[in-house]
Amino acid sequence: MLAIVTIAGQQFKVKEGQQLFVPHLSGKTGDKVSFDQVLMLEKDGQVTAGQQVKATVQAEIMNDLVMGDKVIAFKMKRRKGFRKKHGHRTHYTQIKIESIA
Repeated sequence: MLAIVTIAGQQFKVKEGQQLFVPHLSGKTGDKVSFDQVLMLEKDGQVTAGQQVKATVQAEIMNDLVMGDKVIAFKMKRRKGFRKKHGHRTHYTQIKIESIA
């Protein structure tokens, strides 16, 4: 069984038992979350999409805060003495898909 689901504004292709990193969700490790915005569902070779999909995806939070890689934006103008350095690390949540129903 395969589903395409919207999680925190992004679309993910998920299967049962799969672990993935999604944008940060509120909750603690071990909490159960469900996602209702299922865009497409494939079950036994039959594909349903759009308004006909009546499914939810159940997941468990494995790790509530995972830090992404550092991203650094450095701006400089030569011979002017202008240097500006900005950086950030994106926060993710690791979840495990338990069921698609």
